[in-house]
Amino acid sequence: MILKRNWFLFIFLTLILACHPKPDKENEEKKKTDKIPVEVTELQRGSIESVLKATTHLEAEEEVKVIARTSNMVKELLVEEGDRVQKDQPLLLIEDSQQKRNIRKAENDVVKMQMQFDRQQNLFKKNLISEKDFNEVKYSLMQKELALEDAKRELEFTVVKAPIGGTVTGRYIKTGDQVSAGQHLFDIIDFESLVARIYVPETNLVHLKEGQQARILTTALGERLFKGSIKRIAPVVDNKTGTVKVTVAVGSQQGLKPGMYVNLELILDKHLNALLIPKRALTYDADQIFVFKLKEDRKVERVLVVPVLSDNDNIEPSEGFHDGDTIVIAGQSGLKDGAIVRLPGDPQAKNEGQDD
Repeated sequence: MILKRNWFLFIFLTLILACHPKPDKENEEKKKTDKIPVEVTELQRGSIESVLKATTHLEAEEEVKVIARTSNMVKELLVEEGDRVQKDQPLLLIEDSQQKRNIRKAENDVVKMQMQFDRQQNLFKKNLISEKDFNEVKYSLMQKELALEDAKRELEFTVVKAPIGGTVTGRYIKTGDQVSAGQHLFDIIDFESLVARIYVPETNLVHLKEGQQARILTTALGERLFKGSIKRIAPVVDNKTGTVKVTVAVGSQQGLKPGMYVNLELILDKHLNALLIPKRALTYDADQIFVFKLKEDRKVERVLVVPVLSDNDNIEPSEGFHDGDTIVIAGQSGLKDGAIVRLPGDPQAKNEGQDD
């Protein structure tokens, strides 16, 4: 009975082995020699830039609030919002009758005190009054003269003038309004002083200098490109953020306004005749970058890439590549060093890609 059971077990195992044949060595060899379809391109030279990008807003370095320095009714408005004005140009006339009366009164006080001073001076020279009495009169005359200067200054304040040249961006009074000293009357901005401030990592300081070119874009104005340049680089590094404040001069350019958010690009370096590797050719292994270079007999070589400059589309390698080198730009995923590849237009082997 035991013998009969062993016999059935032997037959069962034989059937299992028959259903699972040994691997076909020919199939394995065939897979090793299968050509992997890829696309390639030849390396060419061109221009490449290293660009530092930042987002910020525009602001005017010369922006003032015009404040009333005396009180009375607005007699005449001389400018309107949007008007371009020069420094010291009259903006507003304030009723000045009270100020003129104050001047006449102060002038009379000075004349009266001057006469008193002259009399006291003659008496002092004759030793008829004390030096103390003479100095009190002299001091009173000086006070009256200062009061006259103040009255004249108050009259000057009735003509409100522009403290800087620029554009009137805000008007907050109208003819007939009663204004008081300290009241906000106008805003003036010099659009020529328009700047963008960004904060750059200190590691990029070596690439920055005054006058360096910058590009400015804003979504509010579509794809239009504006130009700027570095105006100032702060002399200190912020120890909390490790950044340096960089001020980019923008100036008056049609469409750009203070407060507008912009995308700013600082051109750190530019090579006009660089060998360019398309970024779509790159493969990554840990922290390293590689490219597959096409060699003879359709074999590829995995080559390390050490970037010199990089932009949105290309990388400039430091070494290991030459004009006309052919590299893989599609199909490199899973490709290995020494693999055989097939290019578009190559004849396909009859058994390639077919199952046995």
